[in-house]
This record gives sequence, C-alpha cells and structure tokens, in this order.
Amino acid sequence: MHKDKDIFEDGRKLPVMEEFYTLQGEGYNMGKAAYFVRVGGCDVGCSWCDSKESWNAELFPPIDVDSVVQNAINAHANTVVVTGGEPSLYPLDYLTSKLQSNGILTMVETSGAHNLSGSWDWVCLSPKKYSPPYRSVYRIANELKVIIQTESDLHWAEMNADLVAENIPLFLQPEWSVASSLMSLLTNYIMKNPKWRMSLQSHKYMGIP
Repeated sequence: MHKDKDIFEDGRKLPVMEEFYTLQGEGYNMGKAAYFVRVGGCDVGCSWCDSKESWNAELFPPIDVDSVVQNAINAHANTVVVTGGEPSLYPLDYLTSKLQSNGILTMVETSGAHNLSGSWDWVCLSPKKYSPPYRSVYRIANELKVIIQTESDLHWAEMNADLVAENIPLFLQPEWSVASSLMSLLTNYIMKNPKWRMSLQSHKYMGIP
C-alpha cells in the first residue's frame, strides 16, 4: 500500500491499476457482465497469483474515483467488481456510494486480510492461508471461494466454510497452473461433499480479460 494514506483523500482517489468491461469469470456470478476495477497493492503475496504486477501500489498513482465511476457509466455497466491487488487495503465508501447512487451494483473480491470498507451488494471472500481473513469479513461474505493448489488446501477450505454464514455458496477453485491435475480430486471431493461447488477460471478458457 502507498505509504502516505492521505493521498487517497478519504477514498476520493484510489491506486487503480486497470479497469475494463468484460464477463465475470469465476464463482457465483460467472458469466455476468461487469465492469472490473483492479486496485494496485497487495500484502498477502500468494506464490501462484496471476496478477503479481499489481502488488506494488507505488507503481499506480491514485486517480480520481469520480472518473472511474463515469467510465463504468459510459460502458453501460450495471455492475462493478472491485478486485486487486487487495481492495481491503483502501477506503472504499466513497466509491461504492457513488456507484450505488447511479444504480450500479457493487461487488468485491477480497482475501479479507483487512477490515473491508464500503457498501457492497456482493462480497466474494477468497481467503488465503498466508494472511487469514478478519472475522468481520466472514460475517458479510455472500460467497466463499477457496483456491486449491494442493490436496492439503481442502482442510483450509473446510475451516473457512465453518466460519461463514450458513447456506452461502461455497466454491473450490483449482489454481490455474495445476488445474488439470486437480480436476479429478476436486470432482470426487465435491461429489462426496455436495455443499461445495466447482469454480473455474472460465474467462481464461474464453480468452477474455
């Protein structure tokens, strides 16, 4: 995260790495059109992260949030997904307020490594062992999506499933680089434990952002 928090002007500016309109590729909302806003900066550091270029927030000077909101409006998007990096590092109340006042649904994908600000229509919690979620984020999660790199990660997934609200969608998602080797394991595990569903990075199969 940027060392000087004052540069965010209480959330009126954010270190946006990229923004684009596409289809949601993962989890419960897979296949739905959404405007993605990727913020730079992450202190979790997953070895298999597919957006490591986002980790260093200093590379992304904060920009006016009003311009981001206008870009989403111009794209005729009815949903904005904030991702990262790690969104919970930043003050997001201003962004979500402006989006919702324009009739745009607000969604976020977070590891929950910090308390999450903002008003959200949907929270996808994707917890990481290296920096477990705050209890407050478990309570507001609308879906749980656990990335599986090895069979031992299934125990981590079950631990997290016990901490979220009952009856929210639970997803196991194979880490992309080992997805083919894990598919049989996860398929069989979900058939034996049908509270879980499979999530795939469908956008990579479709060749879209």
